[in-house]
Amino acid sequence: MGTDRASDGVDLLDAFRQFFALERDVLVLSLSMLAFSLAFQMTSRYIPEYMRILGASAGVIGLYGSVGNLISAVYPYPGGAVSDRLGSRFALTAFAVLATVGFGVWYLAAVVGSVAVGGLTVPAWAFVFVGLFLAQAWKSFGLGATFAIVKQSVPPDRLAMGFASTEVFRRLGFLVGPLVAAGLLAVAPAFVDGFQLVLLVAVACGAAATVAQHVLYDASEDSLGKSFEGVGQVIDDLRAMPETLRPLLVADTLVRFANGMVYVFFVIVVTDFLAVGFTGFGFDLRPDAFFGVLLGVEMVVAIISMVPVSKLAENAGLKPAVALGFSVYALFPLVLIYAPADQWVLVALFAYSGLRFAGLPAHKALIVGPAERDAGGRVTGSYYLVRNTLVIPSAALGGWLYGSSWAVDVAGRTLRAGPELAFGVASVVGVVGVAYFLAFGEEFEAYE
Repeated sequence: MGTDRASDGVDLLDAFRQFFALERDVLVLSLSMLAFSLAFQMTSRYIPEYMRILGASAGVIGLYGSVGNLISAVYPYPGGAVSDRLGSRFALTAFAVLATVGFGVWYLAAVVGSVAVGGLTVPAWAFVFVGLFLAQAWKSFGLGATFAIVKQSVPPDRLAMGFASTEVFRRLGFLVGPLVAAGLLAVAPAFVDGFQLVLLVAVACGAAATVAQHVLYDASEDSLGKSFEGVGQVIDDLRAMPETLRPLLVADTLVRFANGMVYVFFVIVVTDFLAVGFTGFGFDLRPDAFFGVLLGVEMVVAIISMVPVSKLAENAGLKPAVALGFSVYALFPLVLIYAPADQWVLVALFAYSGLRFAGLPAHKALIVGPAERDAGGRVTGSYYLVRNTLVIPSAALGGWLYGSSWAVDVAGRTLRAGPELAFGVASVVGVVGVAYFLAFGEEFEAYE
């Protein structure tokens, strides 16, 4: 009797598993998130700089950001529908293969270079757009599948902790990826040479994660919803979206629009606008390598803060945690663009930026919590379909402001387009979103 712990229902590791919500499927998902986040973050954050060196203008880079927003808007709903209908294992494997191929296309952009087709010349940076449609497949197509796995594996009052476990693994990839990129860039003679190595590592990570998640994920517990019934189903799902999500959706859209205006230019601000490298502790890093270190600092803060904030949310509610993340999203562009060209100031600012991820598990719980069990993928897909559709033009607008040279007189002062205006407008839009959420956002009843 004393030796048969299973018969007594006692599990010495139960408290640990419950704290991190690491059920089998959530654990497999978390490990996949780690690999793909590592691959995506070591590459995507540098893509704007890659494009700039390949000859793209600020307007084209902004357009790249908007195309990414378009993909984020279009992919999640069909991805969620595929997941609900066919199961998460099949969906995630297919999306993983596409993403891995996308990393390879990014690698080929610099290898192939500009290509003459008839009387037209296709610039090298055009291949980056092609790769984007593939590389973002796991991240965006698989969004509904990942939400649905956590939804069916974790009790309703533990959703924030369930998402915290997946997010910690995902953000660990966000930490390691840029640091690996920084190391490879630091030892390479030039940015493109180092970035080519980074892309090859990303391909290897994606291939390994694809095989691992397909073999390890247990599909026997998948709960399948109804089949996709066309545009009418999209409209029905949007109308059926829980009322509690609507204020969150409005505020989230404003905050993400603000971030989308300038997100693709963060690397260019560090490497070109401020042109800040790092010297100290025996290292002398170029600005491009230093940017990877800054992303690492950002993720250290994110990883450290997410689980404690999610745990506190179980007592204080989800809304305060979400508001914290939104406020950092809103203010960071303004403080970054007016920062002095000092390495330690940038370290502090990117540490502050890491706090925007502290509320992300609570944010996800607030989205999927009110959904029915077999509709988690579609509710998530519907939410992101609306948000990301409205955010589509943000990067193009930010790119136009960032790269323009026009000026207008306003109240006796000259207002000039450029980086300061693009980042300033972004922060104003973000602050409006935070204020709206504080005024009208609702709490998920399981956390009240």
